[in-house]
This record gives sequence, structure tokens and C-alpha cells, in this order.
Amino acid sequence: MNLTDISTMGWWGLTIAVVCCFVFETLVLSLLKTFGVYAIVNENEARVYVLFGNVLGVIEEPGLHFLWSELGLGAIVVNILGQCHIRYLGLEQEYIRSNPVNSEEGAPMGIGVWYEMVISDAVAHVFRNADPRGSLAANVSNATVRCLSNMKLAAMMEDRHTMSQLVRDVVTADSKEWGYKVGSIYVRKVHFRDAGMVKQIEEKVVNRLRQVTSAIRQDGANQVSIISSTAEKEAAVEFARAVAIRSDIVGRELQNIAKDKDVSETLFEILETQQILDSACELTLLPPRSRGDLLTQFAATAPSKS
Repeated sequence: MNLTDISTMGWWGLTIAVVCCFVFETLVLSLLKTFGVYAIVNENEARVYVLFGNVLGVIEEPGLHFLWSELGLGAIVVNILGQCHIRYLGLEQEYIRSNPVNSEEGAPMGIGVWYEMVISDAVAHVFRNADPRGSLAANVSNATVRCLSNMKLAAMMEDRHTMSQLVRDVVTADSKEWGYKVGSIYVRKVHFRDAGMVKQIEEKVVNRLRQVTSAIRQDGANQVSIISSTAEKEAAVEFARAVAIRSDIVGRELQNIAKDKDVSETLFEILETQQILDSACELTLLPPRSRGDLLTQFAATAPSKS
């Protein structure tokens, strides 16, 4: 046998020893738990130990507990002949949808209720009711229907804080008997259960929105018309003022021009020529001659009668 074989045997022996220690530890801990030597309680957890119909003890503090000192000699057989009921002590939430309620006006409404609960008495939670969670939910639903029926529709749609308080006052008494402590109860949703009524309300809302939209458009058109008419009025006033001022300005300028005879004659000749050029009439241009020659030319150019 060489050194390699000895080393391999050493590793196998170490592995087998570790496995045996692990199995032995697991068996020992299991036996200790079975005979009630110790128990580990987690956070937000309660353990109710029952032996032959009697409650040996309740452990709610998290950590390691030695049952022989806390429960007595019954702890030796409580895990074999008795029972250990484990309950979660943390905060839990529940939501019940569409509880059927009728308003004072007869409208079929549905109310959704959200509530919080926590186990305050683990023993009562174990023994007082076979299904405490379901019973609490049924109690909340019944209290919602009983307390909120025949309310006015306006109050039912708006005042949810008062409705939540009414339901909570009724539910609290029974929940304590079953080991529960009820926290917040809040009415989260109020809706119509009749599909035909919902459709009618939708149609009314749509029609109202159309009316409001039409009114907004009409008001906008009226505002635009008012602005346009005001602008046209101001423009007409300004144009009329410009026409009135134009005559005065032109008159004053003509007076200034008339002071110089050459300038005024030249100006009027230019204006006359411009008017002739702008007109659509036919022009006959003749060379400059005397008046007698002009009449002779007219007579010569006249068509002959034959």
C-alpha cells in the first residue's frame, strides 16, 4: 500500500464520518423535538399545545423554548399523544367584493369591503370556531348588508367613512369571541349591479358630455364672432378716419404746390397725361400744325361720298 492509497482512504473516511455526524445530529434533534425537550417558535407565530383535550400551554414569544420547564411533564408525550396548533399572528387582509345592498330609492348596489385582521387569542381561534376566518368574512358581509341597506343613494356614493365605521362597530364584538382583532374596515367600491341601469347612466353621461362639448364649441364660436366683429368695427372706424384725413392732407399739399406756378402746371399736365394713358379710349396722334391746316386735314381724311 503506497501513500496515495492511504491518502484516498483518509478522504473516504473523513467523508463517511461527516455524513454519519450529520445523520446522527438529525436523528438526535428529531428525538428531542418528538419528546418535547425543545421547540423553536418563529416570528409572528403562536403554538397551542393540547393533550387529551386540555390546553397545556401557549407559546407566543419567538425563539428557543424548553418545553419540559414551560409545559411540565406532559411535554414529553404532547407531540406523540397530543396536538400542536400553529397560528400566524401577523396582520392579514381580506377583500369581499360586491355585497348586494339596496339604496333607499331602490337602486341595486354592490359594495366592496376591505378589512384587516390579526389573531389576538390563539386558544379562542383554535376552539371557538371551526372556520374562524370564513365566519369573520361572512360576518363582515352580513354586517355590510344589514347596516348599509336603505341608505340614500347620495350618501352611499359619497360618505364612505361613515359606512365603514358602522360596519366595524358591528363586526368587532363577534370577532373578539373567535380570537380575532379587527383593524381597519374600509368601503372601497360602490357600484351599480343592474346592467340596464349602468347602460342608462352611461348614455346619460355621454349625452351630457355631448351637450357640454356643443356648448363649449358654441361659446367659442360666439367669442370668435365677437372678436371678429369688434376688429371689423375698429378697422372700419380707422379706414373712415383715414379717408377723412386724406382729403385734408391732399388739400394742404395742393395748396403748397399751387404756390409755385411752374410746379403746379407740370404736376397737372403729368396727371392729365396719366389719366389719358390709363383710359381705354383710342388716341389719334397728329403732328403739330395750325388750326386751319388741322381742319384741312380732317376734311381730306374724311371718307368720300360716291
